[in-house]
Amino acid sequence: MTSARVDVEGAHDTAGRPRGPDTVAAVLAVGGVRSVFQPIVDLSTGAVAAYEALARGPAGPLENPEALFEAARRDGLLAELDSDCRAAAFRGACDQGLVSPLTVFVNVEPEVVDGAPLSELLAIADGAPGELRIVLEITERALATRPAELLRTVERVREMGWGIALDDVGAEPASLAFMSLLRPDVVKLDMYLVQAEATPHVAAVMNSVNAYAEQSGALVLAEGIETERHLATALALGATLGQGWLFGRPSAAPVAPDLVQGLALPSPSQGPGESLTSPFACLPPGAVLRQGQKRLLIELSKQLESQALQIGDTCVVASTFQFSRHFTVATARRYRGLVERTGFVCAVGDGLPLEPVPGLRGASLEPDDPVIGEWDVVVLSPHFSAALLARDLGDATGGRVDDMDRSFEYALTYDRRVVKQAARQLMLRVAPRRAVAPGVSPAEHSPRGHAVAAAEPPLSREAEQARDALVRRALAASVNGVTISDMTVPDQPMTFTNAAFDRLAGFSAAELIDRNCRLLQGPDTDPAAVDRIRSAIAAGRECTELLLNYRGPQREPWWNEVHLSPVTDETGRVVQYIGVQNDVSARVNAERELALERERGAAYLVRIEQLAYTDPLTGLMNRRRFEDRIEAALLTSRMAERAVALLFMDLDGFKAVNDSLGHAAGDELLKVVATRLAHRVRASDLLARLGGDEFLVALTGLDPAQAAQEAQAVAAELSASVTRPVRLDAGEVQVGASIGVATSPLDAEDFGGLFHIADLRMYELKHPATSAGR
Repeated sequence: MTSARVDVEGAHDTAGRPRGPDTVAAVLAVGGVRSVFQPIVDLSTGAVAAYEALARGPAGPLENPEALFEAARRDGLLAELDSDCRAAAFRGACDQGLVSPLTVFVNVEPEVVDGAPLSELLAIADGAPGELRIVLEITERALATRPAELLRTVERVREMGWGIALDDVGAEPASLAFMSLLRPDVVKLDMYLVQAEATPHVAAVMNSVNAYAEQSGALVLAEGIETERHLATALALGATLGQGWLFGRPSAAPVAPDLVQGLALPSPSQGPGESLTSPFACLPPGAVLRQGQKRLLIELSKQLESQALQIGDTCVVASTFQFSRHFTVATARRYRGLVERTGFVCAVGDGLPLEPVPGLRGASLEPDDPVIGEWDVVVLSPHFSAALLARDLGDATGGRVDDMDRSFEYALTYDRRVVKQAARQLMLRVAPRRAVAPGVSPAEHSPRGHAVAAAEPPLSREAEQARDALVRRALAASVNGVTISDMTVPDQPMTFTNAAFDRLAGFSAAELIDRNCRLLQGPDTDPAAVDRIRSAIAAGRECTELLLNYRGPQREPWWNEVHLSPVTDETGRVVQYIGVQNDVSARVNAERELALERERGAAYLVRIEQLAYTDPLTGLMNRRRFEDRIEAALLTSRMAERAVALLFMDLDGFKAVNDSLGHAAGDELLKVVATRLAHRVRASDLLARLGGDEFLVALTGLDPAQAAQEAQAVAAELSASVTRPVRLDAGEVQVGASIGVATSPLDAEDFGGLFHIADLRMYELKHPATSAGR
């Protein structure tokens, strides 16, 4: 097993990296990486079928896997750490007896997937007390970054008899596009699919996943199942396996389950090997071939490109261009559109640059590569597959015919098996994405990969490292959220995020790196603002926009004022964009509240009035303001023969959070609860913090005959929203809610009467045993 050697007497390892008790090098030197195991359950029987091995560092600042991997990435030890994590997973599985019929899921880091020493792990597996069944987890980030390497790694894994799982499916549209290419045995749904409300995006993901599972026999695993509601959602979405706190938390020594069963994976021979051939050679014997001139192939290619644009971000497009001169200005214009609107686009040809246009993955072919003689356009998505596969007949040799009259023999096929093979053949030729450090522009390359001389002498390695470290420290210390996106690769992923942005986004740096910022957008994000950003980026301009973003897996909305600035290399090409982000939700909400007040004819509230009527912690109305507003609403309702419902909410478990994590954590939790409530009520409803952990909601303008029923339904929605786990700086917590409901005019006609009855009903819910004797 490969690991970094450390000079235990000195302050650096043998590669010159810093060593200390809290460094990755020190952790690797003492074998400090360990694994904990979380059960994976068959949802139909409740039996434990597998365990996922999750990496942990030693007790201290590097115990958390996110901190551990971020430090390894920073210190250049990612491959060594990734290798040690897999070895720890294998050893831990052997020690705990997690052998057949159980299966162990083990992760591989996308950035080092091609260098993973997988065969070395067989020796550990051979020493297990029984058969060690392994499923290797990968993410679509690996294919977008290193497509050729990942496809070959998948074949290595299958040759060893292991299974493949595609992780985080649904988090990015590209995961749906890549399913057919990777042929995973297990599809792992991202946790937000079972924890979020049903949306068109959730439906689109499940449509694609269920289609793939039906065609391939793959298993569908839902992550993040923490409540019975999550379980019901997972089953409704088609999951057959489940993982989450409802079934068990990660443990170094998992408790032996009462019921165990094997995991029936699809046959490992479901797909062909990845021997290098050409797309045209993927056509089956006897395929009907036609003849046509170049001008016809151009129109056929445009038609396939048009279909890809209609499909959108779940589509993969792969093409050949024979020679770089065929990639014209008009072609570049079309492919810019494909890059912007589809999931992944690549092109190969003799002399073609590594990136013919921003975001397009390119590769230059060797002179003897048979693909140079072909014209191929491949379009693949979950529900569509088509390929134009053509071979040049060579009648233009010596200039005998005009270029547009060149003849090809070709096939236009919709056979999904052939299309997938052709797509893999082109992706096997795509070069890895070049890593770009923050503050450092990527080097220009000639078509053959030789570096172009820079205008200034290159910095020494020590000077580069010192400069990069200084840039990182400055960005990391910023109180504003900062991101750096790589504009030279497909999907323009983030290559750097600082801690302030991680908190704003609600994800760790490891979850954000190599992903596009669009993961923070949602169905209510203004498409016009997004289009303005895209136009500015396409033109290489600075821009400032206000976007509705969504925080973390819980998808909590917040308003982001983002400023984007381009970074160019010495040739003037935009290679990076720096984004500075700020949460301006309080300002936007205040402005909208004032706008609503003006629309309703209310007087403009001066600042001193806001202080008098607003809860200073959450920004909600206080009781005084709420009473004024609800009395007016009750009067209006009586005149219009409508009803008002009062909901009195008290949090369950809030005191435990305050006692265990402190009042700062309690205040942070109250602000999250207030935000969730605000986004679950109508603009015409009233919301206030009464004090402590108590909140009031007034539903106005209700049908008197349906008021009680509608109020109970809203109370259930608010309770479900509050009950979702909350990620605080001090850790993740979960509280409940008891909500008493009273309606006018049935229960009372004034605020005092409604409040008294709602209070009693809340108490009955919160203390059922006590209230039964009242």
